[in-house]
Amino acid sequence: MTGIIHHAEEHDHGHAHQGHGHVGRAGGRRGLLLALAITSLMMVAEIAGGLLSNSLALLSDAGHMFTDTLALGLSFVAMKFADMPATDRKTYGFYRLEILAALANGAVLVLISLYIIYEAYQRILHPEPVQSTLMLIVAVIGLMANIAGAHFLVKHHETNLNIRGAFLHIIGDAVSSVGVIIGGIIIATTGWYLVDPLLSILIALGIIAGAVGLVSESVSILLESVPSHLNVAAIARDIAELPGVREAYHIHIWTITSGVYALSAHVVIDDQLVSGSRSLLDSVRGMLAERFRIQHSTLQLECQRCNDSDACPLPQDVRNGR
Repeated sequence: MTGIIHHAEEHDHGHAHQGHGHVGRAGGRRGLLLALAITSLMMVAEIAGGLLSNSLALLSDAGHMFTDTLALGLSFVAMKFADMPATDRKTYGFYRLEILAALANGAVLVLISLYIIYEAYQRILHPEPVQSTLMLIVAVIGLMANIAGAHFLVKHHETNLNIRGAFLHIIGDAVSSVGVIIGGIIIATTGWYLVDPLLSILIALGIIAGAVGLVSESVSILLESVPSHLNVAAIARDIAELPGVREAYHIHIWTITSGVYALSAHVVIDDQLVSGSRSLLDSVRGMLAERFRIQHSTLQLECQRCNDSDACPLPQDVRNGR
């Protein structure tokens, strides 16, 4: 590679981690722990109530709460591991455990929902009587528990993908409980037992809709995709507009974990003393942090654009930032 006057890597992992918000993460963990306790108690209550009332909808909600208990526990453990310091082998630390947990949560939701649909189909073929009074009582208690659990997570579900997965579990349960309550009222007033499996199918479809989005976003992060709110061309243009910078190319942007973004790029600058490049680096990094919330950047400074394909082995369209 010709014309390189300075190669700079800003590995401020500590700053990136601080930017992620340790206080917010601690609050999220507390919310997860409280939600886990509530969900575990309600899971036991709904399993007992579903068996006694013979309600598939209630048992489906209990099964959902069982997956919630596992998901919330997994989320809590993953967030604890994510705060472990980086090592020589895991230089980004353990933040990706949060994304893996979110992916697992979404996948489990989809599988459980498909099983609920299968059981509901069997119940449609062979309807069974349901004790609507007990079904209603347990469902109302379940709804109150879901609302309490969601309250502990609502502050953090938009800033952390793992907590978002747990929050979706809770919201799915709340919707399920509302459906079970409606079903219990219909059965009590009309004796139409078929509403129980039909509600189970509607509950499962709603859960799948939310879970697919969670899985999609998790996979996108694991594939090192550009975050959806960032535009490579816009970032390249803004870097090139800084004093002393002529061009930015070979730009890669990815998400380490929820709210922590990283960037690497080649930056062509005006010919100058190496000692003067520090202030230029600071201006680029400051702009990236302020405008795009990118707090970890690796920048290679050059006096002319690299055209050596051996030095840049990625496909041409990626190297050119298109």
